[in-house]
Amino acid sequence: MAIIETKQLTKHYILGKKKVVVGLENVDLEINQGEIFGILGPNGSGKTTCLKLLLGILFPTSGEANIMGKPPYDIEMKQHVGFLPENPYYYDYLNGPELLRFYASLYSMDSDKADKRIEELLELVELKDAKRLALRHYSKGMLERIGLAASLINDPEILILDEPTTGLDPIGCRDTRNLLLRLKEQGKTILLSSHFLSEVERVCDRIAIFHRGHLLATGTLDGLNKQYQAENLEDLFVKTICAFDTEFAAKTGERK
Repeated sequence: MAIIETKQLTKHYILGKKKVVVGLENVDLEINQGEIFGILGPNGSGKTTCLKLLLGILFPTSGEANIMGKPPYDIEMKQHVGFLPENPYYYDYLNGPELLRFYASLYSMDSDKADKRIEELLELVELKDAKRLALRHYSKGMLERIGLAASLINDPEILILDEPTTGLDPIGCRDTRNLLLRLKEQGKTILLSSHFLSEVERVCDRIAIFHRGHLLATGTLDGLNKQYQAENLEDLFVKTICAFDTEFAAKTGERK
């Protein structure tokens, strides 16, 4: 059952009087409840644009998006969605519990419920021992984990993550990967954008490959490897991107 769906979703950016940049072009996606779905693509491929359109941060040029059967601007729906941006900013003089208490206040969570939820989340992301440590002393991996905790404060059904492993060392990537798998076991639907192919390969049930704002392929890794006669995700990624670039160059006369 599709919990996130887009139909012909399109976003064009107008630069100057005549310059139009395609952010996303006629994208049809269906993301099923309870799965981890990965959006892949080079930098500038439309991954973040797609997530921001789903969240209602950007307005589409045309087409539509629905989460849980409702448009991205529906306030009630947003109560069930958590989001971790690629480069979040935190008040670094706060400690972990103080940051989470701030996010809890955004959902008008009462004090007792917030305290209980904060304890659960600090345990989940393995930061209970860092309760008194200010965020400015956190490592990159710790910041990523407290960010995940913040995105989970409202116990969302859907978690949207933009590049959750960027800048992490192998241990940080492993910890984040294991956390995502635990969240899936709890029934969460996870949509993540990434260009780290090895991490996507390990956690995602299905993937979509974007390039130049276009959706090139979507499906299970095994199914897509067979379809494109690819040996692995890296081979699949290169083949789909290069095939599109060749076709694009032939149509536009652009040099590869």
